[in-house]
Amino acid sequence: MPTTPYAAIDLGASSGRVMTADVTPDTLTLTESHRFANTPARTPDGLHWNILALYTGILDGLRRTGTPIRSVGIDSWAVDYGLLAADGTLLGNPYHYRDTRTDDRTAERLWAKIPPAELYAATGLQYVPFNTIYQLTAARGTPQLAAAHRLLLIPDLLTYWLTGHQGTELTNASTTQLIDPRTGDWSHDIAARADIDLDLFAPLRRPGDPAGHLLPHVLAETGLTGPVPVTTVASHDTASAVAAVPATEPNFAYICTGTWSLAGLELDAPVLTEDSRAANFTNELGIDGTVRYLRNIMGLWLLQECQRAWNEPDLTHLLDDGAKATPLRSVVDAGDPAFLPPGGMPDRIAAACRATGQPEPRTRAEVTRCILDSLALAHRRAIEDAARLADQPVDVVHIVGGGARNPLLCQLTADACGLPVVAGPAEGAALGNVLVQARADGVLGDRAAMRRLVADTQPLARYQPRGDRAAWDAAAARVHTP
Repeated sequence: MPTTPYAAIDLGASSGRVMTADVTPDTLTLTESHRFANTPARTPDGLHWNILALYTGILDGLRRTGTPIRSVGIDSWAVDYGLLAADGTLLGNPYHYRDTRTDDRTAERLWAKIPPAELYAATGLQYVPFNTIYQLTAARGTPQLAAAHRLLLIPDLLTYWLTGHQGTELTNASTTQLIDPRTGDWSHDIAARADIDLDLFAPLRRPGDPAGHLLPHVLAETGLTGPVPVTTVASHDTASAVAAVPATEPNFAYICTGTWSLAGLELDAPVLTEDSRAANFTNELGIDGTVRYLRNIMGLWLLQECQRAWNEPDLTHLLDDGAKATPLRSVVDAGDPAFLPPGGMPDRIAAACRATGQPEPRTRAEVTRCILDSLALAHRRAIEDAARLADQPVDVVHIVGGGARNPLLCQLTADACGLPVVAGPAEGAALGNVLVQARADGVLGDRAAMRRLVADTQPLARYQPRGDRAAWDAAAARVHTP
């Protein structure tokens, strides 16, 4: 079996990292080579990703691996994209999904052509204002889109810069709202009615497909010895994280936690009912033709923004104080799009509590506890709704991603759901990334074998539900939810 490690480039909304992993059928060891900030930049025309800084961070990380690399894979957040000219030149910094350009009646413009019920029945995606279809609707008529020859989603853009080859990876493409989740192919009808030219997109790739090799100048800049193949992984980081859920039982729910919480189920087929649309559930694609049936929740973004407002980098201190604060004193709807933009988060949380007749959290401990209680309630509602709408029981909840390192959030989620919680791995997306590479390389077998390997080799924490479920029921009744 190979001992040369795989490299995972894993880009989150607030940071990126390059990890290496040694993988055999019985061992899985992940090592961080480089971590770097992902800081957006606001210019006069809006909020953008600093894509060149991310690319530089990737090259630095590959250089710091200090070892031969067997393969490279890239995953990132979804929906955002770069536009290229006919010669492959990037036409501008990609917009950030939190930019406000889709706020100005963009959805209404699209819905005038495709009613929301028809859009959902065809694509299965929940309404969030930053889905790629809405971004392209907002961009219609702009000089940049008019000049574009190609649209590449963020991980596909970076793969192109590393390899010179263009493709569109399917799990990420499924977040554009231009994919039919029943067929795993483009919805030509929806694209035509939305006036979106599908020729903008490169051919679809699936996890495990080859994506090319590192270009000679990339090898020279990183010091790697070629040839180094690049493997298409589940390039939506949530799809990679779900691939690494260490579930050894069939009836599990997952919560991929970080800047966002993505809570739901893994299904064999999409749920495209009107009830599902009304509950704002999304049907995104995962590995092996699976469907990630989930709801977006604001996640630890709420706490990250409070830390930024307070200039308080010490999360441990906040969690310790939050654990001592009065439980369920005040709660908010952690899925409310009002919390999407950056800035002034403590005041917005206090205003939301005031609007529902609850005590305003005034201290940092009270705000922290309000956020974590609210996230736990949102997790509970999403899992209960998913189980009901998909008619699938849930016996255990798996928390993967950065929130797995937050014991208070994990315990509160167990309490709220009344179900055991298994927390870990924290680097779920990076692990899912390398597992797909290793499987494409013939090292691992099916999806179940991948998950057993994670369960057998990675540190996991288990939380049992405790406390009074009636108190959670009463708190839930105070929160306005869709």
